[in-house]
Amino acid sequence: MSAPLILTLDMAGNPHSWVNYENAAYYYTKGLVAWDFGESYTLHGGMSRATLQQSTLEMNSIIAIRGKILSAELMQRYNTPTLTNKALFARDQHVCAYCGDIFNDSELTRDHVVPTSKKGANQWNNVVASCKRCNNAKGDRTPEEWGKHLLFLPYTPCRSEYLILTNRRILADQMDFLMKRVNKQSRLLFPH
Repeated sequence: MSAPLILTLDMAGNPHSWVNYENAAYYYTKGLVAWDFGESYTLHGGMSRATLQQSTLEMNSIIAIRGKILSAELMQRYNTPTLTNKALFARDQHVCAYCGDIFNDSELTRDHVVPTSKKGANQWNNVVASCKRCNNAKGDRTPEEWGKHLLFLPYTPCRSEYLILTNRRILADQMDFLMKRVNKQSRLLFPH
């Protein structure tokens, strides 16, 4: 089993990204970890020729990295995560927004609620997971023009939710930390 990813935060405690243990070890050895908490790990290195002792490094599952704290404007832009089908399907819990059935990734498509041909944006608040059958039937129409209603509304996940959606192996302490920062409209709080 591979080592879990480490959750990095900025100095203010805002979730930043997932890093592997090698990158986390770099932050520790360069003195860039301001503070840490969560589950503790011991990373074992090579043997010292001088002492014949194996080197070790203690690290935690959640680390705050020294550096600047983003301005409110930059933080707002940063907190809008990149829209990918993988994250979209995870946000919508692999449920088609029109028929309500559950599908795997290969059976889902990104549907623009307001089609792009009608000046609908390719952004979180205008896209939902849709099965291929429903997306083809809807075509280049809005749900109202098609005569169907969305079963749930699209929304932009916050940074914490996005980090949950993009990591399949989240440790309990990391999940607890991130879930406390998830917006109230998150579908993570209302599983299908």
